[in-house]
Amino acid sequence: MKEKKFDLEERLIDFAVAIVLFVESLPWSRTSVHLGGQILRSGTSPSLNYGEAKSGESKNDFIHKMKVCLKELRESYNCLRIMHRAKIYKTEKDVLDLIQECNELISIFIKSIVTANRK
Repeated sequence: MKEKKFDLEERLIDFAVAIVLFVESLPWSRTSVHLGGQILRSGTSPSLNYGEAKSGESKNDFIHKMKVCLKELRESYNCLRIMHRAKIYKTEKDVLDLIQECNELISIFIKSIVTANRK
């Protein structure tokens, strides 16, 4: 991953692109096709849902969509950890970088949801 960005939308887009490139680099196997498809869906979803959250019709709508992003990030995190333990990757550094970024994004979303609930 590149230098961390403070613009969450850009950071989510960078994460989605990194997921796409990671999946495209996977060696072919039944397992990598299955888990690759899963991580492709869950790993690209937060950037798309965040765009919807920013256009939320109400505070509750915003929080709901942020929770959807968080759910997808948690799913991605677990999928990446499975892939790491099963050694389903081209280079270990790529999967470890994605795990770290996903974990950081999860923390950002948790904090954002807590903050939004307080207001």
